[in-house]
Amino acid sequence: MFAAENFTRPLPHPLPLTRDTALFLFAVRRLGAHGLADAQLANHFVSTFGSGFQRPLITLRVMMAEIASVASTPIMIAPCCCMRMTASEATLIEVMRRLSGQPLAARALLADLLGNRCVDGVLATMALVGSAFADAGRCIKG
Repeated sequence: MFAAENFTRPLPHPLPLTRDTALFLFAVRRLGAHGLADAQLANHFVSTFGSGFQRPLITLRVMMAEIASVASTPIMIAPCCCMRMTASEATLIEVMRRLSGQPLAARALLADLLGNRCVDGVLATMALVGSAFADAGRCIKG
């Protein structure tokens, strides 16, 4: 009657394999669902990053605000408890992964995701998020 694939179609991608990328996904989901001032995420970043929590948290907040202001299409974000990713979430992680080595591909992916060709500001902020994580010893790899 019901095939298992019918239940996973809205969430077609598995969760990231690395803890740091999963942390990025968790932050995107929390900020998308609970807003930029989410206290639980701030507390999680304090315990994860220690005294250097502000830079990754603030850059993520700016990234999410810019994505919301630039996007002309809906960005599907799953609840934090979901054990799979939406296509939008997987694309955000892929953009983060390609930023340093393939910036043109990252720009094209982000433009397609947001439905807008003017994504340079969002792309720059995403690069800041990546460097904030990397400077804290947590690389977002996909």
